[in-house]
Amino acid sequence: MQSISRHSIAAVATKAPLLILENVEAFLDAHGLGSGAVTASRIGDGGGSNFTFLLERGGERFVLRRPPRPPLPPSAHDMVREARLQTAIRAAAFERLAEIVAVCEDESVIGVPFYVMRFLEGHVITHELPVGLESEESRFALGLDLVDTLVEIHEARGPELEAFARPGSYLERQVKRFAQLWEINQTREIAAVDEVGRFLADNVPEPFRPAVVHGDYRLGNMMVSPDDPTRIVAVLDWEMGAIGDPRADVGYLLATYSEPDGRASALGSSPVTAEPGFPSRAQLVERYAERSGRDVQPLAWFEGLALWKAAVFCEAIYGRYVRGELGEEDTRAALFEHAVPLLAETALETVSL
Repeated sequence: MQSISRHSIAAVATKAPLLILENVEAFLDAHGLGSGAVTASRIGDGGGSNFTFLLERGGERFVLRRPPRPPLPPSAHDMVREARLQTAIRAAAFERLAEIVAVCEDESVIGVPFYVMRFLEGHVITHELPVGLESEESRFALGLDLVDTLVEIHEARGPELEAFARPGSYLERQVKRFAQLWEINQTREIAAVDEVGRFLADNVPEPFRPAVVHGDYRLGNMMVSPDDPTRIVAVLDWEMGAIGDPRADVGYLLATYSEPDGRASALGSSPVTAEPGFPSRAQLVERYAERSGRDVQPLAWFEGLALWKAAVFCEAIYGRYVRGELGEEDTRAALFEHAVPLLAETALETVSL
């Protein structure tokens, strides 16, 4: 976690400030959130996506989430929608969420909309396993809870979610939207992106009953309990959440999952699931089908969609990097020079099986 001073946040040379602490203090005061001076620490890595900060004041802790610096792709990084969706999901009886306590639509505060959550104790697992997951049995239990949490998300129902439902095919919209984003984001010709896009558009599955879809469902977006790390206490990063086809989340989970003695994820996310004890991809699918009662086929189409979308999204970040729009804090964006073509080729291999 990177500590940040008032000066370093508010005086980034040639870059818009990520936070203006005086304005953040005034915003927190207006919402009755703590008292006194605010200190801020960056949470997580760079890479051109959304930023998260730990805010501490008067013995209380909060988390502020904001988008990257403008300009942004159309409808991307919508913090206000993301916050409202989580509030609606909580009202629909899914409670493994951080509590959102304030939303700011006024861009004059820090230059972009943002929202504030209460701080949660826990671990976000990416490259290292926390204490409590030494045994294979504990790792297997966490893998099962990863699936069970997804089933709970897909079972959330309630009138609060109706505002997020859209007519027509979610899958057709996804393919069309990301094809359009590729036209906006691409910095080079990558034939596999175009080929996979055509395949997906020509082979859209018949729709399922709509459900809440996370859109970026993987272990790295979970927070586990510090007392029992086999238990997920919060699902994070709802930027791509929607009402859609639940199989899209299953495909994304599999596409981002590295299994023991098996295939590594082309995304390189949450590599710890390759450790002995974690369930295989087949066991994840079996658990989901058993708990949800859903048939998840055609899985190759949904895995291909996930990898293709990841290629398009990462190309957007890479484009911001090559144009010099990212700050020094965005340390991973250069990796997408090679990662995007790999994702596209892996997507093509997946849909060609």
